Formats: sequence, structure tokens, C-alpha cells
Amino acid sequence: MQRREFLNLLAIAAASGAALNSRDLLAATKPGKFYELPRFGNVHFLHMTDCHAQLKPIYFREPNVNLGFGGALNKAPHLVGEHLLREFGVRRGSREAHAFTYLDFEAAAKVYGKVGGFAHLATLVKQMKASRPGALLLDGGDTWQGSATALWSNGQDMVDACLELGVDVMTAHWEFTLGAKRVQEIVDKDFKGKVDFVAQNVKTTDFEDLVFKPYTLREMNGVPIAIIGQAFPYTPIANPRYFTPEWSFGIREEDLQKQIDEVRSKGAQVVVLLSHNGMDVDLKLASRVRGLDAILGGHTHDGVPGAIPVKNAGGTTLVTNAGSNGKFLGVLDFDVKGGKISDFRYKLLPVFSNLLASDKSMEALIAKIRAPHEAKLGEVLARTDAMLYRRGNFNGSFDQLILDALMDVKQAEIAFSPGFRWGTSLLSGQGITREHVMDQTATTYSYTTVSEMSGEMIKTVLEDVADNLFNPDPYYQQGGDMVRVGGLQYAINPLGTQGKRIAEMRLGDKPIEASKTYKVAGWAPVSEAARDAKTEPVWDVVETWLKSKKRITARKLNQPRILNTQGNRGMA
Repeated sequence: MQRREFLNLLAIAAASGAALNSRDLLAATKPGKFYELPRFGNVHFLHMTDCHAQLKPIYFREPNVNLGFGGALNKAPHLVGEHLLREFGVRRGSREAHAFTYLDFEAAAKVYGKVGGFAHLATLVKQMKASRPGALLLDGGDTWQGSATALWSNGQDMVDACLELGVDVMTAHWEFTLGAKRVQEIVDKDFKGKVDFVAQNVKTTDFEDLVFKPYTLREMNGVPIAIIGQAFPYTPIANPRYFTPEWSFGIREEDLQKQIDEVRSKGAQVVVLLSHNGMDVDLKLASRVRGLDAILGGHTHDGVPGAIPVKNAGGTTLVTNAGSNGKFLGVLDFDVKGGKISDFRYKLLPVFSNLLASDKSMEALIAKIRAPHEAKLGEVLARTDAMLYRRGNFNGSFDQLILDALMDVKQAEIAFSPGFRWGTSLLSGQGITREHVMDQTATTYSYTTVSEMSGEMIKTVLEDVADNLFNPDPYYQQGGDMVRVGGLQYAINPLGTQGKRIAEMRLGDKPIEASKTYKVAGWAPVSEAARDAKTEPVWDVVETWLKSKKRITARKLNQPRILNTQGNRGMA
């Protein structure tokens, strides 16, 4: 780095009040030993998950609120900011601190640059595979959804990119929102002989036959291994049932144990679960089944720097979660001796695009995918004065923008927006492009709704989502965050019982009345009736609003009053 560049970075950090020191700044654009990960052992897994169709490098801010209660209190993944850094021994102000936390986000992003991007990820994957003969790349799902090009190509852009990346094994969740027919078409044609699509917990509703292979058996450096697939167990509840009407899902703990026993009986010396359960579910599952050496998890987008050991009747299972948006690559190495694992190493590597050269083949493929759409994707709709982001248990500034747009355009008193955890971040001063809007809204059911709802029904909606998020039993948690709410203020007690967590609901200075009706706007309904109504997609609503504003001032977050969070390290 030239002296002038270094002084410029130092000035950026100082102006933003960031806790970055000169050593970190000097390393900002030099890969050094950051990706030098010595080979260990003889069984190697590379793990990516929840990229949500982000082919290009992006900014992505981690949450400052990720609450855990009961057995999850003050434990990973429910640690944010300084608490997470201390737990895993990460130095504040470092490149890793920027990757794993929200701390000093804007200043650090200007120094360390964007993350992810399949061309840069491909370089890292090739580097890891070259140093680890036989290594397998596992994709935890939520890959074919989350961007404009994925939506417009019916997932084909990501299918082609994953084949180019060299994915070996995959499971799924949002993929199912392309519809059962489309998923099977990809599995039977594009992936045939190239990618094993595994899911032991997806069955037909009539005879309970397995829809996909439950596992794949391989041999790596003379060691027999098995990878079992676990698709998202609540797909027909969290997403529209009409996409997979003839398939049933579930955790299927007993079935999983049978699959583990079966692959062990076939000689597998290493058995891992490629899971889309969510980390809290995986932690419970790991304590209840025996014979799994590791669970490589996704769904909840938790970038957890270390593997969490969980004891069970059969020994110990390692549980990991590899973040989202193509931001991380997990590397799990086992040393197998005499048919048993003697030791392991785990590293969750952040993918910094300015440290990793762009793989030329992947770069060419991405350019080809995007070429017909570049002008449309790049159109600037407005400019933001402040950072826009999504992640957090209760709201994010981009979610607030969507809520404000819904209330203004639809002339509604109240607005709801789903607590999705996918969606990229923007720095202050950036232009908000059509691509950015689609990054927040691109689903196959992004219809808008306007309805008259009673105060009682509004409370029921909030209570249902709160129970999904804060039920003390992880098996009743479906992932995601609290529904975002515009116009309405309320208080929430996460420690309350079902149906008794929400209180103090107000609209302005007036209490919400149970019997009174209110005009409520929303989007992403799961009913067939909403689908058949074919109402305006939410991205059109947001685009209309942005174009009318041109300049977007800092959004004032409408957040609930949160009770009983004293000492909770999942809150900044």
C-alpha cells in the first residue's frame, strides 16, 4: 500500500470514530497469511450456506440484536458485538471483527471493502481444494433465491454458478419456493452425475416415500464418509404450501437416527449432517441423536467463528453455522486414524473480495448472466443519506424504508414486513439501485396486500411471530426475525408464555382497540387466495416511493419496547 493510500484509510477510520489501528489498516489490502490455512488431517469439508443468490461482492452488516433466552442465553449464536469478540478471542478493529460483528461497520467497510462474490469465493474454494486433496464443497441451501437474476431466471443463474464453483453436495430451503417441479427438474437434469441433492426429511404426503436421496457415501483419502441432508423442516409453514403440495417436511429425529445407523453399518467412519435447520435447532438435535461427528448448519445466517461441541449419548457432535450472502467459507478438517476421528480443526473464513483475485471462468459466467439485465439492475432510484441494513431481531433501516413505502403508497395506518434475514447493506451516500431493492424483496410470492384487520387480529399476528422466535423449545422455532411493524408501537416480553408476550399496542397516542379495524399493508402472503389476486409486487411499490423521494433521509426505526433483556449478550 502506498503511503497516500494508507493515510487516506487512516483519515476515513478517524473521521468515523472507528477502533481501527495502524496494523489493521496496513493489512487492509494485503492478503498476507490471511488465507494460509495449513492442511490438517485426511478428511476435509468446505461449507457455504445461505448465499441468497449474491453473485457479486456486497456489503453485509451483522446484527446488533440476536437475543437468546433459557438454555441459549449468552451462548453462541446469541452473542453480538464485543460479546462475540470476547467469546471467540477476536481482536476489535481487526478484519475478522468487521466480518463477524456490526461494530464500526461503515468505517470498517470503507477500509476492508466488500465481501463475498462468487468469482472471489471460487478462488478461495480452489485454493482450499488444492491444499486439501479430495475436499468436498457442501452447499447448505438458500442458494437459488434472493436476487433479481435468480428470480428472473427461475434459479438457473445460481445453478450454473454452483456447477462452475464445484459444489459436490447440497440441501435446500428457499429453493422449494421455485416449486416442486422446478426443483426436481434441476436435480434430475442439471445436477445429475455432478451434485448430490440430499434431504432425509422430505417425503411424499401419500406413501411417505423419500423424495430425494437421504445421504451420499464417499471415500476420501481412503476414509469412508457419509453426508446426510436435512432440508428446512418447516418449509410448508414458513413459505406457501402450494409450492410443494405433495411433499411433507419435518425434523424427523427418529428417521435421522436410522439414517446415521445405516451409513455407519455401511462402514462410514465420518458422518456429517448438512443441515438447514437453524443453529438453535441443530444444537438441540446434536444433543439427542448419536453418531454424528458434525452438523454443518445454515438457515439462521449465524456467522459463528468456532465449532460448538455438544455432548450426547454417542459422544460429541460439533455444530457450526457459516453465515450468509457468500460472506464466509467454513473449513472443517478431521484427522482419522484407525477408523476413528482423533482430532479436528475448524475455521470460518471471511471472503474479502479485495484480498482474493477474481476467478476468470466464474467472472465470465457472471458477466454473461448479468449482461441482459445490467442497465435495469443498475438504475439508481434514489440516494440514501444513511446506512441501510436488514439484520436484527426487531427491525433494520432497509425494512423501515419498505414499511414507510408501504404506508405512504398504500395509504395504510399500519404496515407489516416479513422478518427475513437475507438482504444486502448499503453505506451512507450510496445510490439505491433497482438491484438493491430486489436484494430485499425478490421472492416468488412478493405480492402486496391491503386489508382491514381488527386490533385483536393484529395482536394475534404479533403473538404468533413472537412465539416462533422466542419459544423456549428450539424445535418450535422456525428461524427468521420478528415481523417488522410500521405505524404501530408495542412492547414485547420474550420470556412471556405463548399469547402473552405482546402488550401496550398503540397507534400514535391512542391504544389499539381489540374490536376496532385498522388499514394494514403488507407483502409476501402465503395463501393461495393472495397468489390468485395477483396484486402489485412490493418491489414496484418501493420503486415508486423511492423515485418520488429521490433522496432518502435516515430512517427512524420503529422498534418495540423490549422487556427482560438485562444482562443479555445478544443485545448491544
